[in-house]
Amino acid sequence: MYNEQIKFELENSPLMQRIVELKERNYADKDVYADAPQDYADAMDSYDRILDVVGDIMENVVAPNAEAVDAEGPHCENGRVRYAEKTYENLETMIQAGLNGVTMPRRYNGLNMPVTVYTAANEMVSAADAGFENIWSLQDCIETLYCFGSEEQRQKYIPRVCAGETMSMDLTEPDAGSDLQSVMLKATFDEENDCWRLNGSKRFITNGDSDIHLVLARSEAGTRDGRGLSMFIYDKRNGGVDVRRIENKLGIHGSPTCELVYKNAKCELCGERKLGLIKYVMSLMNGARLGIAAQSVGLSQAAYSEAVSYARDRKQFGKAIIEFPAVQEMIGNIRCKLDAGRALLYQTARYVDIYKALEDIARERKLTPEERQELKKYQKLADAFTPLAKGMNSEYCNQNAYDCIQVHGGSGFMLEYACQRIYRDARITSIYEGTTQLQTVAAIRYVTNGMYASVIADYEQQAEGVVDAASLGRVRAMAEKFNVATAAVKETENQEVLDLCARHLYEMAADVIMSHLLLQNAAKDETLFAQSLALYLNHAEADVSKHATFINNVVSQGCETYRAE
Repeated sequence: MYNEQIKFELENSPLMQRIVELKERNYADKDVYADAPQDYADAMDSYDRILDVVGDIMENVVAPNAEAVDAEGPHCENGRVRYAEKTYENLETMIQAGLNGVTMPRRYNGLNMPVTVYTAANEMVSAADAGFENIWSLQDCIETLYCFGSEEQRQKYIPRVCAGETMSMDLTEPDAGSDLQSVMLKATFDEENDCWRLNGSKRFITNGDSDIHLVLARSEAGTRDGRGLSMFIYDKRNGGVDVRRIENKLGIHGSPTCELVYKNAKCELCGERKLGLIKYVMSLMNGARLGIAAQSVGLSQAAYSEAVSYARDRKQFGKAIIEFPAVQEMIGNIRCKLDAGRALLYQTARYVDIYKALEDIARERKLTPEERQELKKYQKLADAFTPLAKGMNSEYCNQNAYDCIQVHGGSGFMLEYACQRIYRDARITSIYEGTTQLQTVAAIRYVTNGMYASVIADYEQQAEGVVDAASLGRVRAMAEKFNVATAAVKETENQEVLDLCARHLYEMAADVIMSHLLLQNAAKDETLFAQSLALYLNHAEADVSKHATFINNVVSQGCETYRAE
């Protein structure tokens, strides 16, 4: 589970030393906490040991339990969720290993790990069982409470999550899915008891019977838009929320997706009123999208492992099917998309780490002008890269799961093979926490304002004299097609043309960026990445050319052909 590619991403970025210095406040904790690292090498060794434990648990506990959890699923009993039996074993094993509160500071009993390390753990958990990842990884909701809650709330709730209590984010409703401005769950202040009360319902809530909930609700009477929404903390110990039902889903069966009913449920305001959607949910969703990107990479890894294992064992016409070119092509495509998507995932996580750490430091002291510039730079990069990482990896894991079944042939259609579970689990990744279409909406401004083009130009400059010149030339040619297509769409000054071409421009940008990241990786470790680089460049060139042709046709012909009847 803890493979060489994950280790590479943790050990070979020039950003990691800065991340650790910021997260550890130049190792200020070493004189206070026995487990705090003394220096960079000590920190990296600590991360390695913890991830080795995660990998061991995934391989020996969670992965062997995955089929039983998928078959049983959770149950709704008297308004409460009862997990599948093996899910409790998974959770208890993680708690005993101390693998909760991963990113939280040590003063709250957290592990104080960077987001990049947490992302690696998330990937491995997802490769073992994506449904279980949806329970374990929602501890990440505590980041929002940590960033925006009061110190009293931090001291009250964060140690509980670090001890293993579960979380959920209660956002969507029957009439408010992607359009969260339409949320109508009512929050009213109870003067007599000096608390807030929640009334209404939520739907499609992942791990909806968790111990601690972050709830988006309408606190401002008479409003109907995002400015009337606030964020609240609901503690299950106080009662008032029941599970009406658990959704019967295609995949991720181990994770209960609930419809909830709030009946005068006591809660606490988190942060300031009216900023629930405008500020807090945006932060919450960005973290969740990075989590789904990690889940997607984990599923791609699972698809690759299953495909290779089956193809080596399965013999037809006197030889293993892995020797047939058609099968080799499918497996090669899975591998190169996995490696490209993983490179994008960890680059995004590193950008998030730097700006998050600087934001945290800014709560303690005034940042220097250089630090403020650094914060601004990496926040912008994180905002630009997150929708690419989530959207592209979720699409890739769906494609990879599909090809994994195809490698299995007729056996892949049988329920006794894990590939069918991976396929079912993968399908949700391009839908929840913002569909790929919404990731495109989030990313397109970075196409039109030149941000992606600027990043690509920086990567090109860094690659000069370092990477293979022929491969760099191919990536440059792709970048030129992206720039020409972007200019052509912008010159139309037609919003409908931009909307229709947005997904194509988005994927072109991602193709070029992932090609650059693989170029960088292959320059550092040819053994690990040379084959994936060669295959991915073939894939990306074809993809960029396809999108360029589409955009050229739309620009010259207009949008009429694509309008619904």
